[in-house]
Amino acid sequence: MDRLRACVVALSLTVTGMAGARAPDGRTLVLPDAGATLTVLVDRDDDDDDGVPDFESARPSREALGDVVWVSTRPRKLETVSGTSLRLIVGGKPMTLEQSVGRRLSRFGVQGVAPGVTRLRLAGVELEVRVLDLLALDGTGASVDFARSHASLSRSLPVESTDLEALSFVVVGPAELLPRWVHVSSFKPDRSPLDTLGDLTLKPRPCPGSTPPGLACATTEPVRSAGDVVDRSHPEAFLHSVLSEVGGRLLIGVGEATAGLRVGGPRSLAGRMRGKLRVRLVRISPGGEPPVGGDDAGALAVARAELRTANALWGQCGVVFGSEPELDVAVVDPPGAHLVAIGCDLGTPASGGEVALSVDGREIRVATRAGQTPTVVAAALAEALRRAGFRATVSPNALTSPSALRSVDVTVRRKSGALASVAPLGDLATRDPTLGVCLGGVELSDGLSHFSDFDAAAGTLEERTLLRAFDDGDPTTLEILVVPAFARAGRIGESFIFGEGAAVRNAVIVDRAGVRAGARSFAVAHELGHILLDLPGHPDDYGVDRPSLLMDADATDPSVFGPRRLTLADCERAIRQSGPRAPVPLLAAWPLTSAPTRARSE
Repeated sequence: MDRLRACVVALSLTVTGMAGARAPDGRTLVLPDAGATLTVLVDRDDDDDDGVPDFESARPSREALGDVVWVSTRPRKLETVSGTSLRLIVGGKPMTLEQSVGRRLSRFGVQGVAPGVTRLRLAGVELEVRVLDLLALDGTGASVDFARSHASLSRSLPVESTDLEALSFVVVGPAELLPRWVHVSSFKPDRSPLDTLGDLTLKPRPCPGSTPPGLACATTEPVRSAGDVVDRSHPEAFLHSVLSEVGGRLLIGVGEATAGLRVGGPRSLAGRMRGKLRVRLVRISPGGEPPVGGDDAGALAVARAELRTANALWGQCGVVFGSEPELDVAVVDPPGAHLVAIGCDLGTPASGGEVALSVDGREIRVATRAGQTPTVVAAALAEALRRAGFRATVSPNALTSPSALRSVDVTVRRKSGALASVAPLGDLATRDPTLGVCLGGVELSDGLSHFSDFDAAAGTLEERTLLRAFDDGDPTTLEILVVPAFARAGRIGESFIFGEGAAVRNAVIVDRAGVRAGARSFAVAHELGHILLDLPGHPDDYGVDRPSLLMDADATDPSVFGPRRLTLADCERAIRQSGPRAPVPLLAAWPLTSAPTRARSE
């Protein structure tokens, strides 16, 4: 926790005493002959991320000793001990107080293990250690373990009276030693500072039933971990909300000491899941402007901002998509004609003839026979292309409403992997009177033609040509393409969901208007939701309209009441449909600690 402590001056550890001195690192007390008094917390957090409270570590690492106060003195014999609220660290190893009595000590660490007061007498000099405990209680009153659990991003509206994910911080100790307030700050996963809530007043409250007799308790109001600035800044919430990120931490300062608590997803589910994104921003024409941002640098910045938004919203479920430096993002030209659709949109069988193509200037001819299906002809074409030195990928499309049989796409690439250039040989690509052969190209100057209810399972030829051009071949990757515009007004984004017979899977297309809509619709995060939830429709299509939900069909409200919430049921479904045990796992377990964990399944 050293880097966290350095970022918040108000939380730097101070040690008071009758004549105590404090070292520059703020964690060493030079014990004066007059004696000294210091205050520490029960070291129940988990600074080394091993899933074990630091005060329980039998062989604590350097990180696990981050909250220990070191006492430096001339060699003195530990004569007597009164109290049992701490253990000593000598030579990097923990020792009980009983084991320490009679030893000559020159430098030792003090680590809190229980609330109370312990007095150490070293060669006539008394060191009084006051140990306070810090608890975190959720909205049901249940204790949240600092080492084995975590804070969770709020999924509730700020105006709601109860937020089960909000945490009340309770200080336990002798009544006369309880502080008047605690300080709460938050940090990003890289431990850089994120937000500070400042000092929160402590109010007396009854102690939990497990509290030892003779101690008193004081609590804060419930503290919300907000996923974004709008949620954090609402007038009903800003006094008790702190901006947080999944994988980051809350740091709670109690007088002279601090405790860290990780931030994750719903505590009833896995703490964190990770999805893999690839983002391609498609120019309107080769060498032209990108769809957003004005230039390539601006476009990349917009893509990274969309990643931040997706992480913030899906962080409500503990789902994140990596950090900005990890994002696979590029500005690309629209692809040329590289895809051959056998059967076009109708999928009628052949009656005898020939498919004739020019591929990078080479003639490719495939004879057809009466009764052959598009699937059979596509396989023959792919074999002819491979014999000619090209790479051919055959992709059957889903059966659509107007089609007789499934059409089949053949994507043609050079041996290097670059897209080949495909054109008809002569006026037509097919000389079979009933077998349609269409060449896929992308022309974005008039907008991207998009699917309708009749061909949604397959997508349009232009959509498939675009998506197959940039597909990385990994079904667990979520592909996001940003285009200038769709061909017809009224659509700003669409998603292609994994399903039996689906032509294109786990891909999202949004246009400039979808990105510019921002918080009014959160188009990218919304379309990702269709995929992660395996949900082609919207909850309000067949149920009660709840415009505050991210998956609402028609809400356009940029305020805190707009489409930004995910329910616990949404989170459970996302893990069930896209988690580690799904047929195509789009989300991988990403534990908050290094302790061995078992992936949850629902």
